[in-house]
Amino acid sequence: MKIFVRIIFFIFAILLISCSGNKDKVSIIKEKDIELQMIDSYREGMKAFNDGDALFAAQKFNEAELLYPQSDWAPRSALMAAYSYYSQDYYGDAIYELKRFLKTYPYDTKVDYAHFLLAICYYEKIVDEKKDLGPLLEAKKKFIFIIENYPNTDFALDAQFKLDLIYDVLASKEMYIGKHYVKKEKWIPAINRFKKVVNDYETTTYVEEAIHRLVEIYYKIGLVDQSKKYASLLGYNYQSSEWYAESYRVFNKNYQDPKEKIKKKKGNFIKRKFKTILE
Repeated sequence: MKIFVRIIFFIFAILLISCSGNKDKVSIIKEKDIELQMIDSYREGMKAFNDGDALFAAQKFNEAELLYPQSDWAPRSALMAAYSYYSQDYYGDAIYELKRFLKTYPYDTKVDYAHFLLAICYYEKIVDEKKDLGPLLEAKKKFIFIIENYPNTDFALDAQFKLDLIYDVLASKEMYIGKHYVKKEKWIPAINRFKKVVNDYETTTYVEEAIHRLVEIYYKIGLVDQSKKYASLLGYNYQSSEWYAESYRVFNKNYQDPKEKIKKKKGNFIKRKFKTILE
């Protein structure tokens, strides 16, 4: 009887091992099938991308990621979906995909590129900074992030170049508003705008003119010492500038009222610099 029981247990154990082995084989086969499907989807996405069909390409890259999210292909597929949208100017969709990528794969080796592409998408979304500063300010924030976190990369180099252009646009906006206040003889708001250019955007092409406008306004309202202070600052740093020559004239009898000069030189500075930033 004991021998019979042992035989039964032995047969049962063999059957269990056999079933377990079959399940493992089935699991491996299914995993292989999924991986092959994922690769097929990725290849279809690449073909569509090369054919110029960005929307279908992004769809296939998303499909590839979902098929096998734990594979090395998943973050690559997610990033390609974002780039597909970007390549055909679907910046809103690209931004969504890039934010999702950065949240899902924060330690991926391409995370620096994802941050840079995200900044570029905001940069490209700038249409009219007079109406909507949102994309410009987002681009500014993202470029600063890249410079601070990836300083020794080509991304940081390009980010700094574009950041300088953004600062020029922001400075031009401050100058435009400041001149508007001068025309309205609202001296304090005008002073604040020109000081912001001097303090926050000192590397831009507008800083010399901003200092000169402060020289003019302070002289106009009777604060001659302040006017001389800014004239000295202009002379010390930008002696060869045309604006230094203009400021020098403030202190002689040939001086012309700032409102008249603005009328002669008025123009859409924001629009002009906006064209520069998109070149």
